[in-house]
Amino acid sequence: MLRKLYKFYRKYHYCINGALIGLAAGLMLVFLGILKTIVILLCLYGGYFIGKKLTQDRDFIKRILDRILPPGSYK
Repeated sequence: MLRKLYKFYRKYHYCINGALIGLAAGLMLVFLGILKTIVILLCLYGGYFIGKKLTQDRDFIKRILDRILPPGSYK
């Protein structure tokens, strides 16, 4: 049974994930309102962006902090 469910998920994983994201966004809109939902989605995107950059380049945070703070002061 579990193997069939896994095969089904692997075949339709984009559709299933999209539907779950749509469901979560809809529930957030209903229960939290539009402004709180937008703030949550912006934070989610920011976290995704930083995580993606850190996956590609480990020194991403250090370079950002060097731009904001004097070099070497964040250690």
